[in-house]
Amino acid sequence: MGKVLIGGGAPISVQSMTITKTADVEGTLQQIYALAAAGCDIVRCTCNEIEAAEGLAQIVPRSPVPIIADIHHQYKMALAAMEAGVQGLRLNPGNIRSPEHIKAVASEARDRQIPIRIGVNGGSLDPALYKKYGGITPEAMVESAQREMAYFHEVDFDLMKISVKASNVPLMVEAYRQLSEVTDVPLHLGVTEAGPLPNGLLKATAGIATLLLEGIGDTIRYSLTADPVEEAKAGRQLLEALGLRERKNIDLIACPSCGRAEIDVIDVANRAMKAFGDRKIPLQVAVMGCVVNGPGEAREADLGIAAGNKRGHLFVKGRSVAVVPEADMVEALVEWAEYINEHGSEAAVARVDTAIAEREAERDRKALMSDKGEDANHSTERIVEIRRRNER
Repeated sequence: MGKVLIGGGAPISVQSMTITKTADVEGTLQQIYALAAAGCDIVRCTCNEIEAAEGLAQIVPRSPVPIIADIHHQYKMALAAMEAGVQGLRLNPGNIRSPEHIKAVASEARDRQIPIRIGVNGGSLDPALYKKYGGITPEAMVESAQREMAYFHEVDFDLMKISVKASNVPLMVEAYRQLSEVTDVPLHLGVTEAGPLPNGLLKATAGIATLLLEGIGDTIRYSLTADPVEEAKAGRQLLEALGLRERKNIDLIACPSCGRAEIDVIDVANRAMKAFGDRKIPLQVAVMGCVVNGPGEAREADLGIAAGNKRGHLFVKGRSVAVVPEADMVEALVEWAEYINEHGSEAAVARVDTAIAEREAERDRKALMSDKGEDANHSTERIVEIRRRNER
C-alpha cells in the first residue's frame, strides 16, 4: 500500500476511515493528517460518487499516508478511484455481484499494481450464501471471500488482502480462523460496527487481540462509533501493548489503589496522562499509591513515582532518585521523562545524589508501615488457627 508493507514479516499496520465527504478536500485532508498523527498507517475514504473520485485526485498527492478508496455498489467508482491515483481499493463482494464487473476492476488494478481488499461483511452477505448456510456463518463468509478470490485469479491478479468482519465477536474470530487455514493472503482484522465507547472498544479489542495473539492478522481497524482518531489511537495502543509495534508514546501504568494509598491514585494518573498528552516519549511510566510496594512492583518501569508522607518519591528502574512535594508529582514526572528520553536512564540517575532519595524513601516506608501496621491481616494469629484446625 504505497510505502506501507502488509503481510509476511511486515509490522502490523493500523487503518481507519474518514467520516467527511470526500468531495470536501480540505476537510478530508485535515482528518487524514489527524489520523496520521494518532498513529494511523493507512486511511480509507469513501468513493461513492464522481465528486468523491475527483476529490481523491486532489487528496492523494497531499496525503501523508496511503489512501484506500472504499467502493460499494458501483464498480465504475473503483475505476475512477484508480484513475485518481489511490494506492488501494476495498470491494464488498456482497454489493458488487457481477463477475464481469469484479474482473474488470481486478484487471485494471493488476495493470496498475494497486492492491485490493476483499471486504466480506456479515451485514451484507450475498443472499445466495445466506440461504445456503441458513444465516451468517463463518463458513458462508469464508466461501464469499474464496469466490471473490477466484474471480481475481481468473485475470491473474493476486495483490490482495481479505477481511471477514462481523459485529458478533465469536463469529468474527471463528471466520478468521477458518480463513487463515485456507489461504496465506494477508488478512485485515476488524469487528465491524463495534459501536460507541467504551463497549465498542472492548468488543473490537476482544476480537482483534485474540487473533493477533494466535498469529493471525496483518493489518487492523477499530470500527467505532466515535471520532476516527480514537480508532487510530486504539489500534496503535493495542499493537504496542501486545509488543507488535515499537512504542511511540508514554505507557502509563498505575496501581489500582488500596488502603495504604497516600494519594488519590486515579486523580494523579489521569492528570499525568493529560500532562503527557501526545508527547512522543516512548517510556513506561508508573504512578504508585504508596512507597511500601510501589517501587518494587514497578521496578521494570523506566520511570515512576510513589506517594509517601505527603511527598512523591521518584524512581528510575526501581531506584529512588528524588523526593518532591506531593503537589509537584506530575510536573516532576514529565520533566524526568523528557530528560530520560533525551539523555537516557543512566545519565538521569547520575545527575542526583541517590543516597538522599533512598534514605528518605526508606524513612517514609517505615513510617507508613508503622501507621498501617506490619501485620494488618493479623497473619500470625491466623496461621496459629489454621494449624490448630488442621490438627483436629
